[in-house]
Amino acid sequence: MGRYNIIETNISDLKIIQIEPFFDNRGYFCEVYNKKDFFDMGIKDEFVQDNQSQSEKGVLRGLHFQINYPQTKLVRCIKGEVYDVAVDLRPSSSTFGKYYGVLLSENNMKMFYIPKNFAHGFLVLSDIAVFSYKVDDFYHPNDEGGIIYNDKTLNIDWPIDKNIELLISEKDKKQNTFKEYISKYGK
Repeated sequence: MGRYNIIETNISDLKIIQIEPFFDNRGYFCEVYNKKDFFDMGIKDEFVQDNQSQSEKGVLRGLHFQINYPQTKLVRCIKGEVYDVAVDLRPSSSTFGKYYGVLLSENNMKMFYIPKNFAHGFLVLSDIAVFSYKVDDFYHPNDEGGIIYNDKTLNIDWPIDKNIELLISEKDKKQNTFKEYISKYGK
């Protein structure tokens, strides 16, 4: 079995996976994903696509989700540091509308397992961040959904540096509030 430790969160099915690298005098080696080991840990998704982005300090991406083709994601920060957030959009969940945030960095080597029906976003805290994620369904451009990052109902405690101007896409500045999401999708 690979060297992984599962850290449970206060939201069911949402998990942090700590990678345990092998160090020697040359540096380190780590197995980032092993289908069998993940299956043994209860993560049985069939990942079909890997994505990667690079962003600078102050970039805030999200909160995004797919409406009719929800995606499970396995995310990590390869370079730099991000604050990563998942919001539970499962109407039958006792934590519907709750969020969980975690610091992901090249140094802490944590991954965040985000099951279907969660909104997802992240804030870049380092000068540059390279962010990687696996998904279990293909991207459907006409199926995008979103919730505004600073929604008052969700009340996400983003670690925003007051001296840094946030860089947010025009699309993300115009996302729905959580109440609009509920009204629009009947959740």
